[in-house]
Amino acid sequence: MTFFGDIAVARRAIDPGDGLATDIVGPWAIDKHERLRKYIDAYRGARAKFLPPKGTGGAAYIDLFSGPGRSQRDDTSEFIDGSPLVAYKAARGSKTRFSEMYFNDADGENVEALRQRMARLGGAANYYNQAAEVAVNHVVRALNPTGLHFAFLDPYNLENLPFSIIEKLAKLPRMDMLIHVSIFDLQRNLRRYLEDGRVLDVFMPGWRSAIDMNRTDQSVRTDLLHYWLSLIQGLGTSPAEGIELVSATKGQRLYWLVFVSSHELGRRLWDDIRNVHVQGRLL
Repeated sequence: MTFFGDIAVARRAIDPGDGLATDIVGPWAIDKHERLRKYIDAYRGARAKFLPPKGTGGAAYIDLFSGPGRSQRDDTSEFIDGSPLVAYKAARGSKTRFSEMYFNDADGENVEALRQRMARLGGAANYYNQAAEVAVNHVVRALNPTGLHFAFLDPYNLENLPFSIIEKLAKLPRMDMLIHVSIFDLQRNLRRYLEDGRVLDVFMPGWRSAIDMNRTDQSVRTDLLHYWLSLIQGLGTSPAEGIELVSATKGQRLYWLVFVSSHELGRRLWDDIRNVHVQGRLL
């Protein structure tokens, strides 16, 4: 990702292996995807209880910021799988596939590249080319409310993750979420976000009455995260302890990786697998 002014723009490349578009990511994406892969494998037993022949509720995977399915590392130029292919291959390898997969990206070229890559793997999915806050409505309506579902939310910035998305997903009684919260965006734009207010109004409604803007920047960022977590708890679901703080190779703070679950088993599984390479924790 690169920035023009205050706008985050995904960089592109072409994967010579298939001739389709990719995005360009930093090396930290490897650890993020490893956590995703390990969680999907770790909860295969729970997932199986909702799939035939044991159950009928289903177990869906949701990725509302899917990208094109492949990425190029900016440090080595190596091409790697993006989160949709990581999730599909992890479930297939665990012998407990998802009953449905839902992919969305606001960029139509990304959606078409992902569709072709999934088809080549023999995978079937539902695809949307909309803003995430619109696509989530279609996904929630399609999901079986008696199932066990998992959403991976990995936007480039805070503005693209309205709290309404989490709120709608959390209405499903068994919904696990792994959420990427861009601390880089919050750190870079904190004072502008505080003064203007519109991005934070969308990301964490009601923040103005809970935050003392006269505190230090670091304290304000921590206060904002605690307030955001309290909003999630207010939905009847719980963030797991041990929020991972992921940093770049030179120590630049990039994002919090937050796991949210409505059931204790999910939080225990996450605690078992979250430490891929311990870089830091907020909580």
